[in-house]
Amino acid sequence: MIQRFRHKRTLIVLSFLLLFVFSFLGWFLLIPPLSSSVTKVILIKKGTPLRKVSEVLRQEGIVKNDRLFVWLTQVLGKKAEIKAGEYELHTRMLPLEVLELLVNGQVKPHLVTIPEGYTLLQIAQLLEDLLIVEKTSFLQKASSSAFIASLGIPQFRGPNLEGYLFPNTYHLVREMDSEEVIRRMVQQFKKVYASDLSEKGSQAGISERDAVILASIIEKETSLPEEKPLVSAVFHNRLRKKMPLQSDPTVIYGVKKFDGNLTRLHLLTPGPYNTYLMTGLPPTPICNPGRDSLLAALSPAPVPYLYFVSKNDGSHYFSTNFEEHNRAVLKYQKKNNLTKR
Repeated sequence: MIQRFRHKRTLIVLSFLLLFVFSFLGWFLLIPPLSSSVTKVILIKKGTPLRKVSEVLRQEGIVKNDRLFVWLTQVLGKKAEIKAGEYELHTRMLPLEVLELLVNGQVKPHLVTIPEGYTLLQIAQLLEDLLIVEKTSFLQKASSSAFIASLGIPQFRGPNLEGYLFPNTYHLVREMDSEEVIRRMVQQFKKVYASDLSEKGSQAGISERDAVILASIIEKETSLPEEKPLVSAVFHNRLRKKMPLQSDPTVIYGVKKFDGNLTRLHLLTPGPYNTYLMTGLPPTPICNPGRDSLLAALSPAPVPYLYFVSKNDGSHYFSTNFEEHNRAVLKYQKKNNLTKR
């Protein structure tokens, strides 16, 4: 009799325990943290352990219990499938909905604009500032010969992808792989160049590599679309006459830790990017040019200009001979000790 009573009491206790457990699980799985919907943006960095992810979700009010979320993830075998990135979640979501988003990598997209004329270093810094990728990782991938070879860029040579990271507005997400970001930019370059520029290059007898190098110099020399073919004409005419390009931006690119002040010493110091002392194009692009500069490099204006000087209003004065150029320098650059072409 006593044994039957004890057995019955044990069953009652177990029943209550099961009821409590199922009620607790139901409370966790079927009732959202809040009755009102509050949107929260949560960033999960690469390598963040599940326990830390769960803590952040609880602290932000996305799940009610971080330990139960860890348990749920492990029971479903999803621990290794949670993807890094920035997520837009809300407090009316159920744990299974949250987990599904994290596993599927449904991250918040960002529109990121890469300005024309940005260098590889500037792009890497911009992407790091926006938490898209780490600067170091981006620069390493953009300088990896094995990775660059996998991109299939015709006539490529050089230590990195300077010139081929096409300036555009991209849909990117935080904590992306550097390789994916770079591939998108290079693919956009290839798409733009193949559209009609490739044919123009073939007709003009200009290789893709030389076009990119020249376009990068044009990009740095002027931001005015109407001036780009004129600047291109100056450089084409100088190359034809075996004259140095005398481009300040190329010299600046070759100066380590440039402080913003181009001096005569810089112009007199030999180096592969000093186009005052050497003839021909520099060995690599000096920035990442846009389509207008690429088109100008392949289609220079039919003018005899050999010189140009800044008018200090964003535009330039173009000359065909040195005497005219010197008069323009005196007019527009009286306070400038350096002569521009």
